[in-house]
Amino acid sequence: MPDVSDNSHAPAYASSPLAALKEGRLTRRLVQLYLGLVLYGASMALMIRADLGLDPWDVFHQGLVVHTPFSFGTIVILVSLVVLLGWIPLRQLPGLGTLSNALIIGLVVDLVLGILSVPESLAIRIVFLVAAVLLNAVATAAYIGARLGPGPRDGLMTGLVRRTGGSVRLVRTGIEVVVLGIGWLLGGTVGIGTVVYALGIGPLVHVLLPRLTVPADLPATPAPAAAAGTAPPGAE
Repeated sequence: MPDVSDNSHAPAYASSPLAALKEGRLTRRLVQLYLGLVLYGASMALMIRADLGLDPWDVFHQGLVVHTPFSFGTIVILVSLVVLLGWIPLRQLPGLGTLSNALIIGLVVDLVLGILSVPESLAIRIVFLVAAVLLNAVATAAYIGARLGPGPRDGLMTGLVRRTGGSVRLVRTGIEVVVLGIGWLLGGTVGIGTVVYALGIGPLVHVLLPRLTVPADLPATPAPAAAAGTAPPGAE
């Protein structure tokens, strides 16, 4: 699951999950969060059915599916919960968006996989792949921009960055290389789609995130006090 490779446009999360709920525009942020998560699950299903290679985390998920009796969506949920355990030593608290991410994406991906099958035409599979990457970028920018907590995998990365002092790019690359390698060894699908995703998702999210980040409704800054000895306007 993608993170923004350049965090210069990444939204600032509130200091606590409760504070995030008090930052205003909650209705819009909730709608954007859940639409983003539904789109994310749908984009994952499209990429799986394109059968041209998956993103690193989904290679890992698919590798686990090969060796367990669980569905893809169930594996996504279980891995999310395990990753959240890794937040404990990093002293991170999950927000509403974090917990919703852990559950909803897995449910949606199983639902869409039950509707779609792998197309026989290579041209349609390529359309599936391109649509998956584009939808995934919109979905990622939407749920991150709602500022209700990062996804489990996003938070693992940012927590490691904070605790180790490493760069976002270095930590993200290290995590994704590890999960990609393990997933491939387990039988996950690596292909041209993996490369397209890796090259396309960062720039797309970089462009979309500033446009989909919901600004916080912060209290207005009080006007500077009048200079000493000067009466305020209208005073006698």
